[in-house]
Amino acid sequence: MTAAGGNEPARILLVEDSETQALELRLFLEANGFSVTRCATAETALDALNEAQPDLVVADYHLPGMNGDELIRQMRLSLRTRALPVLMLTGGSGGERQGLESGADAYLPKSADRDLMVLRIRALLRERRAGSDEASPASAAFRRGRILVVDSSATYRTFLAGLLGQNGHRVTVAEGPESALKALDDPDGAFDCVTIDLLGHAYDGLALCREIALRREGAVGAGFHLVAISGSDPAKDFLVEAFAAGADDVVAKTDAEVLALRVRSFVRRRLLEEDDRRIAGEFGDREREVERARAEADAAEARAGLADALERANRDLADANRRLTEAQAKLVQAAKMASLGELVAGIAHEINNPLAFILAHQGTVERLLAGLREADREAAERAIDKATSRVGAMRLGLTRIQDLVLNLRKFSRLDEGERALVNVPESIETVLALLQHKLGDRIAVDRTFAGRPEIHCTPALLNQVVMNILGNAADAMPEGGTIGIETRSTDTLDEIRISDTGPGIPQDLREKIFEPFFTTKPVGAGTGLGLAIAYSVVQAHSGSLGVETAPGGGACFVIGIPRQAA
Repeated sequence: MTAAGGNEPARILLVEDSETQALELRLFLEANGFSVTRCATAETALDALNEAQPDLVVADYHLPGMNGDELIRQMRLSLRTRALPVLMLTGGSGGERQGLESGADAYLPKSADRDLMVLRIRALLRERRAGSDEASPASAAFRRGRILVVDSSATYRTFLAGLLGQNGHRVTVAEGPESALKALDDPDGAFDCVTIDLLGHAYDGLALCREIALRREGAVGAGFHLVAISGSDPAKDFLVEAFAAGADDVVAKTDAEVLALRVRSFVRRRLLEEDDRRIAGEFGDREREVERARAEADAAEARAGLADALERANRDLADANRRLTEAQAKLVQAAKMASLGELVAGIAHEINNPLAFILAHQGTVERLLAGLREADREAAERAIDKATSRVGAMRLGLTRIQDLVLNLRKFSRLDEGERALVNVPESIETVLALLQHKLGDRIAVDRTFAGRPEIHCTPALLNQVVMNILGNAADAMPEGGTIGIETRSTDTLDEIRISDTGPGIPQDLREKIFEPFFTTKPVGAGTGLGLAIAYSVVQAHSGSLGVETAPGGGACFVIGIPRQAA
């Protein structure tokens, strides 16, 4: 911050009696680009102000001898320092009100943040510079009274103009109505007082007085004092007419000194009123600035407090989100493990069946082969045919086990988390094969793969989402039914529609089924996380997962994956 109108640093007069605090403040302010002069007392500060005027004063309220508020009052009594900005430093409560009432422009507690002090100082210096650049010189400069003298006598006009001019007034003369009204209509002719000779022989004095009084009601020259000049001893009727014509005062022409005194008195009062209004306006502006500064300081402190509270709240929220994320991950993992356990149990059942008859047939084949040594030709041929049949059955069982293992390997790849091109029909068939133990012969599956055969997605989409929906569909039809799987594609969307012929989902539950832990299954039969996990996976693809009524009356889940997600 530089001084107004120059490149030198702004000069600050620091009035602080404490050596420690004065040194701290001085070093801090100089580090922020200010030039600092320090005084230990208010008395020495007044002496310093007589020698050189700084750009701003920073004063402590509590000073030895003369207090800080009295220092400011003394400054405001002097024209030299009355407009000098002052920042009052208070020790907390107590000095604030006295500091502002004494004329300080702003105040700050000593405990306030030092950066806030720099902001307030720079704001005060900026306002001082703006005020000095924009203030009108005429508003505070000395103004001479402006008088209009209307008289038909050139001799008296000259005499009266000279007499009034001796009091420092600026006098304009007019010899008659035309020149007088022209002067009043002049935009620069805002007069403080008008004198008019009512006995002029070249014009009707009363008529002109009335005309001039009308001019006083207009915008130009409004508010001037109208003095009528009469004969040496005017009659009462004449005085009444003069006042009725708009005159504020009537003075005999022979009493020129009295006329000059009255004019001077009125003009002085008018100028003092103007100055009072100007000073009142300045102090009103100053009070508004003080209030604004107080509001800014309060707002700054409130913002600082809110920032701290917000930071704490953000930290707490981050911790809560972290804990929630960890809890959700654990729940999702638990749900996956439960689903995996159910899947493993089903696959184990599927493997046990062919293994059981393979083992049974293996014993039969061993017995048949052992009896071939003692059997005749015909019995040996029958044993060989039977053993061959059993070996064929064993081959079918082993093929079934091989297919299950192959599907398990495919399914394990569906757990990968990165996006890739996934063959939709093949992946759905893999999931159906692994769910065969749930579907059995009681549930038929209709497939219509009309969409694109490959889509760009994470394999988990077909693992978690399709498996969870198919598993729920099978659970919804304990007595059997039909599951329909259909794929569709448009220019912007790939859809997988899975429907069933079960009881369907009531309208009032459709918004809840994707919520975690919501389930319509009996207690202990489900975690309520299957569809919630499916929903989150689809959301990760910027897609949509909804449910509607299937053509057969059951539920139809619609998975939509945007093409641009690729």
